[in-house]
Amino acid sequence: MWLLLAAVLAQSVDYQAEGVKALDAKQYGAALEDFKKAAAADPADYAAHFHLALTYSLLGNDAAASEEYKTCLDLKPGLYEAELNLGVSLLRLKDPARAAPYLAEAARQKPLEFRPALLYAQALLESGRAAEAEKAFAGALTLNPESAAAEEGLGQAMLRQGRLAEAEPHLRKAAALDAAYKSGLLALGEAYEDAKQPDRAIAIYRQFPEDAAAQERMGALLENSGKPAEAIPALEAAVSQSPTSANRVALAQAYVATKQLAKADPLAAAAVAAEPNNFDLRMFYGRVLRDERRFGEAASQFLAASKLRTEAAAPWNELAGVLTVAGQYPQALSALDHLRALGAETPAHFFLRGLCFDHLRQLKEALENYNKFLESSRGQYPDEEFQARQRARIIRNELNRR
Repeated sequence: MWLLLAAVLAQSVDYQAEGVKALDAKQYGAALEDFKKAAAADPADYAAHFHLALTYSLLGNDAAASEEYKTCLDLKPGLYEAELNLGVSLLRLKDPARAAPYLAEAARQKPLEFRPALLYAQALLESGRAAEAEKAFAGALTLNPESAAAEEGLGQAMLRQGRLAEAEPHLRKAAALDAAYKSGLLALGEAYEDAKQPDRAIAIYRQFPEDAAAQERMGALLENSGKPAEAIPALEAAVSQSPTSANRVALAQAYVATKQLAKADPLAAAAVAAEPNNFDLRMFYGRVLRDERRFGEAASQFLAASKLRTEAAAPWNELAGVLTVAGQYPQALSALDHLRALGAETPAHFFLRGLCFDHLRQLKEALENYNKFLESSRGQYPDEEFQARQRARIIRNELNRR
């Protein structure tokens, strides 16, 4: 019996040794089999479970690794390496709340070690414990003042607590220390947007000339701030890098605002071609065409929009206007009938009806609608009211002569 036990122990030690050799040679598959055998031969051998967990980690199997690390800690409570590695595995498994206690213990055991302090802070931040994470990152920075990761984490912790101005220098320092952390500034830009601080957001986005999304946001903010001319270079860059419908429309809107309709037209057309069932795009392109005085093409866009939202009055309103200007009076009256059926008739529509009937020489109907317009307008449309009064007077005289 003693000989059998000795043989088993010798066999276990051999598996451990072979497993370590395989690990050193980066032969992880062979190491895994050796450590499995070692753990099976002596389930109470915490070292075998630790090495088995480590091998699973190296193979990317964090779920299996975490189970073995827990077994190791059950056998050897407080083992620093197991506490640290288990926390890392749980972080990789997107389970920061469970990782935090193990990383806290690792950091407690090695108070002068930077890595456990940083990982513990990250676990707190990812768990939504921003205030605690802030303190932990600040502590990590005392151990390594030049850590970009710790600066980034401290800035993000402040950001999540709504302290944007305090977060900014830390996020900027992180980006200066390591360009890989520059994206953290984009989150700050978004936070400034949400906080209704567009100038600060614009200043952030200016630092990302190669990022199409940042340029699009900067252009949109400049345009919304009444600076469409300043927005155009950023939006042109965004379209060049990422010609999405949203980017094209944003640039087209800036061109429209700066009276550059010829430049807006192809962008709007491309956006509609990419999304033909987009009501808002149809309406936008129709208005661009309307302002270019391409009334027939504009009418086609408004008619297409009316089919996308049958309950919407806006397409029929625009359609009535462009058809009237284009001299297509019967079609314009049909559009006005749709507005009436939708309950969306306004004083301006009486004026359009008056014009249409007037041009069709249906004078009684024209006079009736001019009068309705004058009764309901009440100074809202002074130029049209002047025209309606003049035409109404002339029509009355003509009808009286008949």
